[in-house]
Order: sequence, then C-alpha cells, then structure tokens
Amino acid sequence: MATPVPLVCSQTVSRVSSVLNRDVKQFGKKNLFDEQDETCWNSDQGSSQWVMLEFPQPVRVSQVQIQFQGGFASRQGRLEGGRKSESLEKIGDFYPQDNNSLQSFPVADVTLDKLKVTFENSTDFFGRIIIYHLRILGEKL
Repeated sequence: MATPVPLVCSQTVSRVSSVLNRDVKQFGKKNLFDEQDETCWNSDQGSSQWVMLEFPQPVRVSQVQIQFQGGFASRQGRLEGGRKSESLEKIGDFYPQDNNSLQSFPVADVTLDKLKVTFENSTDFFGRIIIYHLRILGEKL
C-alpha cells in the first residue's frame, strides 16, 4: 500500500448537517479542511451531526483524523461510504476521546467515491460538535 495522502481536495464536494446560527463565514464546513488551527466547523444543536464528502475520483480510505474541541466531541462516530450511484453502506464505528488532540482512526480498506462521517452522542449537552481538522487519508485511484 502506498503512503496515505490527504484525499480532500478543491474538487471534493462537502456538505454538513448544520452550522451554528447559520454563520457559515465563521463556523462553516470550509474550516474543516483549511489546515488552520484557529478556525472550526461548529454544528448547531441536534442529536446527530454529519459531514458528507464526494470525491472527484474513486479513493481508497485508510485513515480518518479528527481534531475536536474538548467538551464538543462525539462519543461515537460512524463511517458510511459508497460508489457514486450506489447507496451508502456502513464501513464501521469509531469512538473518539473528549479532548483537543488530533485523533486517528484506521479504516478498513474500502474503495469509494463518497464518504459520510456521522457524529453521535456529543459530549455537549445540546449536541453541538466542534471540529478544527477533518483529514481523510488514503490513496487516489
């Protein structure tokens, strides 16, 4: 297997479940991928939040890296993926720690065009999630 590379690029289409106060300028999805430590995606309230990615070409995902803000982390996450025209299938669950560190989660070798990362059971009372970095690593096919 080749050395994993970042798979999110300028052609990757991303969507998120919500943005705090709809303030996309300050808390929008672009902040997940800008590699800036002072910007973040801040979801609104809700029991489950998600990020959906559609890659410009098929990719093989090997690792997901996430940096939450402590107190606004997910206790359980779910990965789902699929090819362009197919429905999403579950890839697996992951269990983040409630802290500010960059956390890495291995992904079973799977080829996909789209990936959904769902964050459940937030450590925040209102169900908000705050993420500074979301990195999807693997191989472009």
